[in-house]
Amino acid sequence: MTVTLRDVGVPAAPDQRTRLKSIIGGSAGNLVEWYDWYVYSAFTLYFAPVFFPSGDQTAELLSAAAVFAVGFLMRPIGAWFMGIYADRRGRKAGLTLSVTLMCLGSLLIAVTPGHATIGVLAPAILVFARLLQGISVGGEYGASATYLSEMAGKSRRGFFSSFQYVTLISGQLLALAVLLVLQRVLTPEQLTDWGWRIPFFIGGVLAIVVFYIRRGLAETQSFENAKAGGTPKSSGWTLFVKYPKEAFMVLALTAGGTLAFYAYTTYLQKFLVNTSGFSKEVATEITTAALFIFMLCQPLAGALSDRIGRKPIMVGFGVLGVLFTHLIFSTLSGTSDPYVAFGLVLAGLLIVTGYTSINAVVKAELFPAHIRALGVALPYALANTIFGGTAEWVALKFKQIGHESWFFWYVTIMIGLSLIVYIRMRDTRDHSLIHED
Repeated sequence: MTVTLRDVGVPAAPDQRTRLKSIIGGSAGNLVEWYDWYVYSAFTLYFAPVFFPSGDQTAELLSAAAVFAVGFLMRPIGAWFMGIYADRRGRKAGLTLSVTLMCLGSLLIAVTPGHATIGVLAPAILVFARLLQGISVGGEYGASATYLSEMAGKSRRGFFSSFQYVTLISGQLLALAVLLVLQRVLTPEQLTDWGWRIPFFIGGVLAIVVFYIRRGLAETQSFENAKAGGTPKSSGWTLFVKYPKEAFMVLALTAGGTLAFYAYTTYLQKFLVNTSGFSKEVATEITTAALFIFMLCQPLAGALSDRIGRKPIMVGFGVLGVLFTHLIFSTLSGTSDPYVAFGLVLAGLLIVTGYTSINAVVKAELFPAHIRALGVALPYALANTIFGGTAEWVALKFKQIGHESWFFWYVTIMIGLSLIVYIRMRDTRDHSLIHED
């Protein structure tokens, strides 16, 4: 007698309605997670003097950027712990735990007094809160990338998984939208004094709402099948001993893409103020408008990858990034026209779309279900810590020593190294392990 997965209690594949509901629910939670993460960067120009008073804007931003980078140090730990948790307990359980930690970090930042009140305890508490958020977002990427990729159907996996970055960018846009509103209703002095706390309170409340949304999500069939099939347990040892090639590939293909992403998003707002000379308000408007169009392009590129494959999209990012990154940044540094600046920023983001739109599904398709969340999360988090989390700090350090253009070359070289991986790897659309689930 043949025993099927259905006989041992594994549900059949979800219908289209359940699939869409789960993708929308998972994406909404991802939006709030990344809003909480990016609020720090969006409001750095205002709270940096509160925690790191020095009288020199570049020095204050450098200190705040160092804390931003410190948050990334916890992302590999969060990716390791929560990747294993999501592989063993379920994707839904991992997503629920990650948003809980993010909520705690946001509320802690919102209520922490400044340096003038409690001295060095202020930056110390800020660091601790960012460490909590680093653990959270380290696990969020792997769990959400795995969840969306597994929940999507085979023929539209690139399209639906692209919504991870749609909501990631939406979170950043929401943070910038809150900043734009507060810039209109509060004075710069009020924003620096107490107004910067408002977005962190908003993030904490939204995270509580998402906690309840995620508790009601359906579990993926891939996880249920792996659980019923008695596959080996997920662990860091299993990942690097049995899947070293795939783990290294995730790290290598992420390095250039994540550096480019953070260079054109979180750092660029400061670059427009600190180098190009735009006001904080104009820099925010330019960044917001470009990011909105960037967000809309994600599902288009994801759908295109379902038709022509993942590899051509990523190779396109690598080639264009190598050719135009230095030109875009060097031209942007010398312009005072906001429309020219907007066009240059948008051009850079459109190039990065070749990475952001499909990187999640590419990584998920490399691993079997029993270790997929960890395989996606941990190498990605390591690359993010080394390259993405330090992007602002490296850029500002080069500027401080009088060699700002070195950062442009640094981004170009890292994209070039990742391009080598894109060219050599197989197209995961045609060799997807998710198909075998």
